[in-house]
Amino acid sequence: MSASAEPIEAISQRLDTFVSVQRASIADAGADAALFVEAAASATTGGKRLRGRFCIAGWRAVEESSAAPRRAPEPVLAAAAALEIFHAAALVHDDLIDNSDTRRGRPSAHRALESAHGDAGWVGDARAFGRSSAILLGDLMVAWSDDLFEEGLAVTSTPRAAAARGEYGRMRREVTLGQFLDIAEESAYASEPDDRHAARALRVASYKSARYSVQQPLAIGGALAGADAAQSAALAAFGHPLGMAFQLRDDVLGVFGDERETGKPAGDDLREGKRTVLIAYAREALSPTARRIVDELVGDPTLEAGQIASLQRTIVDTGALDRVEALIADYVREADRALSGAKLGNAAVGELRDLARAATVRVT
Repeated sequence: MSASAEPIEAISQRLDTFVSVQRASIADAGADAALFVEAAASATTGGKRLRGRFCIAGWRAVEESSAAPRRAPEPVLAAAAALEIFHAAALVHDDLIDNSDTRRGRPSAHRALESAHGDAGWVGDARAFGRSSAILLGDLMVAWSDDLFEEGLAVTSTPRAAAARGEYGRMRREVTLGQFLDIAEESAYASEPDDRHAARALRVASYKSARYSVQQPLAIGGALAGADAAQSAALAAFGHPLGMAFQLRDDVLGVFGDERETGKPAGDDLREGKRTVLIAYAREALSPTARRIVDELVGDPTLEAGQIASLQRTIVDTGALDRVEALIADYVREADRALSGAKLGNAAVGELRDLARAATVRVT
């Protein structure tokens, strides 16, 4: 098994074990409960397990600085798998907020539950059932993530458990705030000066993704290895700019990505009205009249392929795409510099650089 495949397989196996226990725990609750749990199990499948891999990499970076490298122990694997469950829960709620029909090339959770309602021949509004059930599904999976995280902490030292628990709590608070800032920006942008849009979009990227996707998983792994202040600072100095690059790459894919690769329709972020840095930079370069046209189009869920193509051309022609690509490169360089001279394991530093490439040079 390759070095990159090993943590993915280990995380997936730990997830499978946990989900099997959850299935068994509701065996007497009937077919309806089984439908619900299977929807949660389905939501945890797929993806590159980046957050879990960053957690393991953070642990290894600290662990290898003072000991021979070894496989991640149960507390670290449990934390990594818990992060993946939490991420799946966030995606369930995110798709609901964005009215997204697909996720990873499959129906989003609320759409799948809507279809299950119809297939069962139940009465009432199938769409409302799907949305209500998806809210509860995300809540269940957040509870699952807590349960699994605490399972791991039960077999680790108290100081390390306390530090990891604190980082996990910070991650949950910040990503929830980031999600609110994201939806607020879709409404608030019109009342903000144009020259503040990019900074506000970067704030959303920091709270909604950079900290949650990279910085905090690294911090959790480092805490489980007993990171000192200098090691924690080095992981944060690497994790935040890399997380920003990760989200900016996601913004680019949300506008220009190939549906066959991303699993979501091309230009979906435009239909959903995402006020990303791409949009902010494009607006800065437009005349007031052209800016108003862009504002009328972004956020229209009925945008046709021709309108998507027109917006894509505008983003390219204004230089917005080039500016974002340059910003991504700057963030990646900043992250890489943070590893130079850090008191972290050499082999683990190489793994962190590999993860940086996986997170920022990607199509899915």
